[in-house]
Amino acid sequence: MTHVLRINSSIKGEASVSHKLLDRAQAKLTAAHPDAEVVTRDLSAGVPAIDGNWIGAVFTPAESRNVAQAEIAAYSDALLAEVRAADVLLIGLPVYNFGVPGQLKSWFDHLARKGETFQYTEAGPEGLLKGKRAIVVFTSDGTKFGSEIDFASGWVRQMLGFFGITDVQFVHADQMVFDAEATLKAAEAQVDALAA
Repeated sequence: MTHVLRINSSIKGEASVSHKLLDRAQAKLTAAHPDAEVVTRDLSAGVPAIDGNWIGAVFTPAESRNVAQAEIAAYSDALLAEVRAADVLLIGLPVYNFGVPGQLKSWFDHLARKGETFQYTEAGPEGLLKGKRAIVVFTSDGTKFGSEIDFASGWVRQMLGFFGITDVQFVHADQMVFDAEATLKAAEAQVDALAA
C-alpha cells in the first residue's frame, strides 16, 4: 500500500491555487494506486514555533520528560511519525514575500531533529528519511520559480535533501498575476505529466 502525506500550507485554504493543484496531484496518485492511504496535515491555522522549551522536550528521553515536555514533544513526534510513514509527500508551497510560509517553515523546524531525520557523520550530514518521493506545488503571484528572488523552492529542496529525500519534483504555477489562466493550465499539465 502506498502512503501519501499531503501538506496544505496556504492561508487561503481550499480557495488557493496550491490546494487545487494538490487535489489534482492527489487524484492522479490515488487513481494509479487505488489502495493508497492519504493523510492530510493542514498547517493553515499555524504551527507552534520551536523554542527553548521545545529543545528541552524533544532532546529529553521520553521516559524522563515531565508533563509539559511530553505535551510539547507529542506534537512534534506526531508530525515526524506522519513523514516516516509516508512513501510520497505532497507539499503545497505558496510563496509569501519571496519565501516559505511561516507555518511551513515551522513544520520543517519540528522535523529537523538530529538522530531522527538526520545525523552527522565524518563525511558530513546524512539524511535518515531515504527512499521517499516528494512532489512540491510552488505557487506565486509575482515570484518566478527558480529566479534570483525565489527563496522558497531551493530552501525546500535543501531541507528535504538534508532529511534524505532526494527524489523531489516541483510543479509550478508562478507569476499568476500576469496570466493566471494560462499559468494554471500549464501547471495542470505539469501535474498530469508526473509519473504516478
